[in-house]
Amino acid sequence: MRIRALVIRILQQFYRDKRTVAMMILAPIFILTMVHLVFNSDSYEPEIGLINAPSKLEEALPDNATSIYKTEAAAQKDLAAGKIDGYLQVGSTIHIMVEGSDPSISKSVVEKIRTAFPSTGAASPDIKVDALYGETDMSQFDSFGPILLGFFAFFFVFLVAGVSFLRERTSGTLERLLSSPVRRWEFVLSYVIGFGLFTMIQSAIIVFYAVYILGMMNEGSILLVLLTTLILSLTALTLGILLSTFAKNELQMIQFIPIIVVPQVFFSGLFPLETISRYISWISNITPLYYAGDALKDVMIRGKGLGSIAEPLIILLCFSLLFIVINIAALKRYRKI
Repeated sequence: MRIRALVIRILQQFYRDKRTVAMMILAPIFILTMVHLVFNSDSYEPEIGLINAPSKLEEALPDNATSIYKTEAAAQKDLAAGKIDGYLQVGSTIHIMVEGSDPSISKSVVEKIRTAFPSTGAASPDIKVDALYGETDMSQFDSFGPILLGFFAFFFVFLVAGVSFLRERTSGTLERLLSSPVRRWEFVLSYVIGFGLFTMIQSAIIVFYAVYILGMMNEGSILLVLLTTLILSLTALTLGILLSTFAKNELQMIQFIPIIVVPQVFFSGLFPLETISRYISWISNITPLYYAGDALKDVMIRGKGLGSIAEPLIILLCFSLLFIVINIAALKRYRKI
């Protein structure tokens, strides 16, 4: 009878917390659908530029994935701009230049060209391969490292900030503070600044460990890596605080992870967006990790400066500002001051 009573009590808890039940069912369905749309998409077709290539080689490569250039300077300009993934120059030697920031794409460019040569009636020649960024033998760790750096900074700040702010509410501290002369915007801003100081330390430790202990590739300024990671952490902080206002306990805060954090991994740069279904590829434009991953790869792999990453950093700051404004408005539900 005691076991029966306890079982009934647990079932009643689930019945009262319909949000938890819905999340247990809908979250796995949502993530599985995302995985299906990402991994069941078409394979990536590299965009290749040709300079002085034989006509038979041009015919052997697909027209929709091939661009013809008269000079190497023009091809290299498009390569740096991301319009092509690599180019082939035929002269006294056969030279392939790949973009280099993604080893899998670089490999697909080389393989595509190698398999096209036999169709021209010539044997597969010796080919010299160079990379515009990074190295031709760059490891997957160096390629994915900037994305992982951003993800871990985002994830842990989001979780810790959200749970901490939630405890302020559940312990009654929030109501007591809001009943004082402290205004809502002052409370939110103080929390952001206080946690922001902690995220500065956290970001510095993560970046220095990854670059100087693990040896992660970094072709750019370490200060820009720190700046990007810090701004991303600020976005995670403000988002965590915002979502915590809609959670009643720690369990409900954790429920936001499969809906808010996990999907961002698919759009952070780990997978080519060109291969992701068009029905969900638009989501990348509203995910902070997409902009942070792009900025970190630009600095750490491509060695670019502040001017090249200014746009994604400004967008991340706009995300933070938006979350702060919404959070101040959301606090009205607890007390009007």
